[in-house]
Amino acid sequence: MAVISYKCPNCGGELVFDPETQKYKCGYCLSEFTDAEAEQANPKAAAGTDAKEEEFSEAVVYTCPNCGAELLTDGTTAATFCFYCHSPVVLSGRVSGKYLPDRILPFVIDRKEAVDRFLKDVRKKLFIPKDFFSKAQIEKVSGIYFPYWLYGGSFDVDYRAKGRKVRTWRAGEMEYTETTIFDVERKGDVELEGLGHNALQKANRDLMESVQPYGIDDLQPFSMGYLSGFLAEKRDMEWEVFAGETKDQREQMIQNEMRSTAGEYVSMTGESLDVRVKDEKWSYVMLPVWTVTYRGKDQKIYFYAMNGQSGKISGDFPIAYGKLSLVSAVCGIAVFLLALLGGYFL
Repeated sequence: MAVISYKCPNCGGELVFDPETQKYKCGYCLSEFTDAEAEQANPKAAAGTDAKEEEFSEAVVYTCPNCGAELLTDGTTAATFCFYCHSPVVLSGRVSGKYLPDRILPFVIDRKEAVDRFLKDVRKKLFIPKDFFSKAQIEKVSGIYFPYWLYGGSFDVDYRAKGRKVRTWRAGEMEYTETTIFDVERKGDVELEGLGHNALQKANRDLMESVQPYGIDDLQPFSMGYLSGFLAEKRDMEWEVFAGETKDQREQMIQNEMRSTAGEYVSMTGESLDVRVKDEKWSYVMLPVWTVTYRGKDQKIYFYAMNGQSGKISGDFPIAYGKLSLVSAVCGIAVFLLALLGGYFL
């Protein structure tokens, strides 16, 4: 398996993708390069070496092309850092062949902005343990490309339902209500795209999908250079796993779309939907997420995630029960004293 590290053509330093400029940046001479320029300067990722593929229950040993250290990754890691020299490396074998993504959505939010948003969010919450946003915890904030399956297609649709309209009026002191039932029929072509499913079993699926949606119009043709400077995972779930769930989502979205064009009714009953697939496609893509994990005193793992494009946040936050108990006690004492004072003056 090839281990790739992108090098600066000017000084030989490590190139990493910069979300702010959408270019590759050298941390040593500060040179910047477009994707095409970085690829041209590293036609075969000249700094790459072959990983020593020694399988240990989904694990693999790779040799860092910069310092020669042998490091262990699990079976789904596609991009990482050398823990010794901190060089970003891409395990190209994990993103080749059938695992080669069709497209990738580059990070838009850089690490500084991600950390600032994280701190702003957690500091608004009164009962979070201080070590949840300590310096050591902030260092764990990581930009990760997660594997997703995106579904889209075009469909020929027939929709039928009973629509109810209600009219109310007054005549003198009498109020009248008229209910009319209409036959509703709609036919049309519907286009859907961007139904996404996280394709990594070990991921916190609810959390990863809660930071959606992504602006899929900004997806780019996949280039391994985008992974440089970030972590990445390869998929270990195929699209067939999500076929049934996606069909249900598709039918619901199409039904909502047809209902929204049917006119203004108080209610719709007896709905029937006939969907004929004209064209459908699954795409394997990499989507950006800033994430951090925290192990609480109760040994529970708490997850926090941020959409690397839009900044949408989702998370499960720990509670400092000592702080909560103290505030509750202070409030209780304050209420008790106010009650005493109130009784004294009555």
